[in-house]
Amino acid sequence: MRSINTEKSPQALGPYSQGVVTGNLIFVSGQIPLDADGKLVSEDIQEQTRQCLRNISHILEEAGSSLDKVIKTTIYLADMDDFLRVNEAYAGFFTDPYPARSCVEVSRLPRDGKIEIEAIAELI
Repeated sequence: MRSINTEKSPQALGPYSQGVVTGNLIFVSGQIPLDADGKLVSEDIQEQTRQCLRNISHILEEAGSSLDKVIKTTIYLADMDDFLRVNEAYAGFFTDPYPARSCVEVSRLPRDGKIEIEAIAELI
């Protein structure tokens, strides 16, 4: 097992890695909508979604993978009413065949973001 960390994504807020490679898979920790400097990017759910996915993309690239190799994502939303707008932003990052996905509403997210996304991908 090896840890993945990149300066292009925000540093972990606790005792965990941005991602972990084991075998032919990379598990990307949940990414909230922070830029590389650790600042919340926007209050807009679509921009928050795009930032989470950009963060995931940077971590995957550091590991030697890409969004094209994502097998599964899990999305945590502070408000399920944002679901359709999240889908619109999310669709700009993936193509058919789309990754498997779960989406759940949670009571609160770190730094009071509106969304958190985690991913599992294959290595290239």
